[in-house]
Amino acid sequence: MKPVALALLAALSLATPAAAFTAENGLIVRPEAPDAFVIPWRGKSGPADFWCAAGDYAVRALRLPVTAKIYRASEPPRRSGEGVRFTLRADQAASSSGLALLWPRGAGVSAGFAQSFCENRINRR
Repeated sequence: MKPVALALLAALSLATPAAAFTAENGLIVRPEAPDAFVIPWRGKSGPADFWCAAGDYAVRALRLPVTAKIYRASEPPRRSGEGVRFTLRADQAASSSGLALLWPRGAGVSAGFAQSFCENRINRR
């Protein structure tokens, strides 16, 4: 390849996050650390959409077991246009999960449970 073409390819590879993952609901998941990731806002997205993407990422991209815990790291409520950060570490969990479910404050949900929100979304179509 010519040097100009190589430089262009290198620039393009830096411009697009190679590690970004597209969840089955279309939301993008961007890793921030081995145990943390962010899901940027993309159109009309509610808590179930973000949890779907987080669970899908944990199971399909990270290949974690469905029993692995996922925690919301950013404090709710999410402002309009704001994404949500998630972590695999309980000590980095927000004080609330952001879901209208009853369980202990800061408790995570299993990757399988989070991913099940994807199925609920598909069934509503």
